[in-house]
Parts: sequence; structure tokens; C-alpha cells
Amino acid sequence: MLAILKKTSFFIIIAIAVVLFLYFTKEDDPNHSSTDLNAVLSTPVEAESEAQPTDNTIAVVDVKGQVKQPGVYEMDVDSRVNDVIDTAGGFTKDADQTQVNLAQRVQDEMIIMIPKEGEVAEQASGETADGSGKVKINYATQEEIESLNGIGPSKAQSIIQHREEHGLFKTVEDLLEISGIGEKTLENIKDYIQVP
Repeated sequence: MLAILKKTSFFIIIAIAVVLFLYFTKEDDPNHSSTDLNAVLSTPVEAESEAQPTDNTIAVVDVKGQVKQPGVYEMDVDSRVNDVIDTAGGFTKDADQTQVNLAQRVQDEMIIMIPKEGEVAEQASGETADGSGKVKINYATQEEIESLNGIGPSKAQSIIQHREEHGLFKTVEDLLEISGIGEKTLENIKDYIQVP
């Protein structure tokens, strides 16, 4: 019993000594621990703010054609084409509004071409094909998507449905998320499509 008491008191004395040591060392240099604490607390916050680019929330959009104030506008990424048209002063009286999807979400580096009445949408929109002849998969109609090798009506509809539900495609490989599009199909079409 005496031996157990001696062992227990030995551990209690050691514990008290450690607590006293920590207490007195903290008192010797009070600025040191608070400075370190402030440095630790402020560094991650600053690093986090630097790591978050502002361009994730801003889309720079080029509006051309039949709007009152054509130009380049910075828009919130949650904006729609309709918001961009409003920012650009609205449609001119010659604008063919039936060829523009006003509900479409904007995307960085997007070109919105508002055609004049009587103009062909594909030439005027600048959304589907460019000088390279590639189909812009984020803006193409079902017929334009069907023009790709190996893409029929059901796959074209699946592509359109996927981009409406999940947002615009970021890379060509995002198409693999669509049921019915595998590596082979992607290999056949990837040189003929453009993803921003």
C-alpha cells in the first residue's frame, strides 16, 4: 500500500511541476504566445483570400449585333442572356428576338450575337460554329449536335438535357458523364467540337 502511495504521489508531483513550468514560461513572455497565435490565425485567412480568384464569380461577355449598346460587359456568372441584353440597353427595333435564348446562363468569354430580322441564326449568333467549323457544344441546337459523327437524336437530347441540368461543359471529357457517350464516341467527335 505504501509503495502504491509513493508511485502515485511521484506522478502527482511530476504533473504539478509540468503545470507550474508551463504557467511560468507563459508569464515570462506574454507577447510571444499571443504574437504566435495572431500569426497562426491571420495567415490562413490571408492565404485563403488570395487563393480565391474573383473571376469565378464574374463572366466577361461580348454582346454584338442588334443591341443599343454593343460591347464587352462584366456580369455575375449566375446572370442570363436576358440580363446582358438589359445591361446593353435592350434590343434595337430590328432585332430578331426569336433566335436568342434569353434564359441561357452566361459564361466567361461568351459572345452573344443578336441577329437582325431576316438573318440566319447560325451566321449571326456566333454561338454554334466559328471559323474553324467546330460545333460549340455548350450552345449548339439539337440538329447541330446531331451533325456530329455517331450522335443521333437521343444522344443529342441527352447532351442538351445534361447542360441544362448541370451547367455548361468545362472540358471535352465532361461529355463522358452522359449516358451513351463512351470513350469511342468521344474520340470520334472531340476534334469537331469546341468546349470553352
